Amino acid sequence: MSHYKPYNGPAAGWGALISVTKNWLGSKNAMHNIRAMLKTNQDHGMDCPGCAWGETPEKGLVKFCENGAKAVNWEATSRRVDPAFFAKHSVSDLKLESDHWLESQGRLTHPMRYNAQTDHYEATTWMEAFQLVAQHLKNMDSPHQAEFYTSGRASNEAAFLYQLFVRAVGTNNFPDCSNMCHEASGIAMAETVGVGKGTVEFGDFEHAEAIFVIGQNPGTNHPRMLEPLREAVKRGAQVICFNPLKERGLERFQHPQSPLEMLTNDSEPTNTAFFRPNLGGDMAAIRGMAKFLWEWEKEALANDGPAVFDREFIAEHTSGVDEYLAILDDTSWQHIETQSGLSLAEIEMAANMYRKANSVIMCWAMGITQHQHSVSIIQDIVSLQLLRGNIGKPGAGLSPVRGHSNVQGDRTMGIDEKPPTWFLDALEKRFQFNVPREHGHTTVEAISAMEQKQIKVFFGLGGNFVQAAPDTPRTHAAMQNCDLTVQISTKLNRSHITTGKEALILPCFGRTEIDYQKSGKQGITVEDTFSMVHMSYGQLKPFSALMKSEAAIIAGIAEATLGKQPVDWQWLVEDYDRIRDLIADVIPGFNDFNQRVDQPGGFYLGNPAAERIWNTATSKARFIPNKLPETLLHNKITSTGEKPDLILQTMRSHDQYNTTIYSLNDRYRGVYGMRDVIFMNEADIQRLGLEHGQKVDINSLWDDGKERRVNNFTVLSFDVPQGQAAAYYPETNPLVPLDSYGDKTFTPTSKFVAIKVTASQAVNAA
Repeated sequence: MSHYKPYNGPAAGWGALISVTKNWLGSKNAMHNIRAMLKTNQDHGMDCPGCAWGETPEKGLVKFCENGAKAVNWEATSRRVDPAFFAKHSVSDLKLESDHWLESQGRLTHPMRYNAQTDHYEATTWMEAFQLVAQHLKNMDSPHQAEFYTSGRASNEAAFLYQLFVRAVGTNNFPDCSNMCHEASGIAMAETVGVGKGTVEFGDFEHAEAIFVIGQNPGTNHPRMLEPLREAVKRGAQVICFNPLKERGLERFQHPQSPLEMLTNDSEPTNTAFFRPNLGGDMAAIRGMAKFLWEWEKEALANDGPAVFDREFIAEHTSGVDEYLAILDDTSWQHIETQSGLSLAEIEMAANMYRKANSVIMCWAMGITQHQHSVSIIQDIVSLQLLRGNIGKPGAGLSPVRGHSNVQGDRTMGIDEKPPTWFLDALEKRFQFNVPREHGHTTVEAISAMEQKQIKVFFGLGGNFVQAAPDTPRTHAAMQNCDLTVQISTKLNRSHITTGKEALILPCFGRTEIDYQKSGKQGITVEDTFSMVHMSYGQLKPFSALMKSEAAIIAGIAEATLGKQPVDWQWLVEDYDRIRDLIADVIPGFNDFNQRVDQPGGFYLGNPAAERIWNTATSKARFIPNKLPETLLHNKITSTGEKPDLILQTMRSHDQYNTTIYSLNDRYRGVYGMRDVIFMNEADIQRLGLEHGQKVDINSLWDDGKERRVNNFTVLSFDVPQGQAAAYYPETNPLVPLDSYGDKTFTPTSKFVAIKVTASQAVNAA
């Protein structure tokens, strides 16, 4: 039964235990799944599929969180989506079902081929599937007529084979989940510090005197982060949060492994200060902090007082500081205050907390990266850190917190539509073929190319492309223009029933399952958000004898398409050590890969910027002076002539992982049994002539003549800043215009959608 009941408890604690227990019991594989969970994040165990947060170095019985438990239970179900299921359900019928219903039907068990005449998927053999893919790839007029998508759940081994195969086919068309999340982090950091990865290690959180958590909701998206935040507060460090919504995980945390806290129902705070900027206003807030520091530094210089800036670090390690300070002077306080949504007193308070800390970590996630000016926001964060030398010392640095468990590793392995020259040179030298040099397509560009019927084959290595992408009806229509769509997956999702003229579903092992190849049991590797590379071994018997590993599926298709060129594909997958040897030959940091990854905890790839080695255009860390946007509204919004009612951010519910929806509940926000809801400030509800609980239609503003609308959403009065709103994705992805993306990134602006809200037409008609 759907209802709304505000949640007043802490993050984790009894709520998490009760939720996990229900999830376990509902899986009907409780004992098997508990055994797998106890081996999660343990030496020679299974790396958690739930998120990319790093592992604690200490040994312990339990090293997983609520989300990790749900991810394992969701994958290790006893329900089956087999040929009998597809014989019962046509594709047209399946399209009428919800995303939650589709994935909850169970595990895919057989390779399936879509029969357009009957509108049903039918069982096929692996050899027939491989040959069908090869036939379509060989019939293309150009290798650039195929798109090869990757989700962040693929292992390093599968990702490396995948990129090698695709480049041997002849294209760099690698739209991937990075395009839709942390692309801005990689671009901004590469330009400023010379590397697109975080500069901190897990242990730095124990030494930080201040931790800023900006545009991030760890309680839902990476709950294991809550413990180091809580511990930081307990030892006297500052934890400063910038987030429009007061997410429960950023307020209080009850540790499920603390008997005293559980018995007394006590909890600990996870912040010392909480600021609520406008959506998109973070750059102005950070700019304001830097401007305060500059004012204080000028006073220190004039009065011969203690330095505010790290002058020695700036002189030795940076370039461009004068231009950056000039733009601080040119940015008015009024512009900063208006655009940030914070008072100057609040910004000054945050700047003082930053100034007083000798070591500061800056963390951020998609609340920062899914805006038009995301690259500029992150470069201002970097500049703020450079002013006080907060990169390359213990307890300090930059930490873009990745989402999916190996999204960072996939990019390291070469899943990149704009690969660096050194990587292509290394591939060419090692494998002796002419690698493609042209830039490939991002996710947004891939959708546009499919829409224009330039693409014949779409290949999805995991994920749920059509639901994760923006402008949903447009994306669905674009996908259906393909001649062949191929999905390597564990469970049924919307992408499987949004088919090309022909379609294949290829069932693969999940992270939980034991992977046996010719040489025996195999391990796979992943890279976490701290650049640690871990080995992961599945713990459960494969659900179906007809499943294959991702690496084996890629190898089968590659051999059918290319024969034994440029490698003997089948020989490689007989023993994954052979794949790792190739990785070591090509990618720096992976020397002695097989030996080093076998040690407990894996190994650290290293980070030049963390050692104050700057691989930038100036060979120094760069201050980049970006002008503060005049307005946050895109000209494609203002040119409509309409003023938005609200600015919407899309977000996950608590019982959700990317597009996978575990249940229709969102415990921390008090929502049960429903997802078509919009969270609004009570003052905005009254201003728009609406009521709490009323059904509304929502449309977004964009000057291209296309209507983007979702209907029958329930208004919920919530603690949202005035002028803002929030709603779940993928339900509100139809509102995000395909052409509304970040500068330089092509990342959809899902955290800044200009909307109009009206009483539901369906209700009025009734």
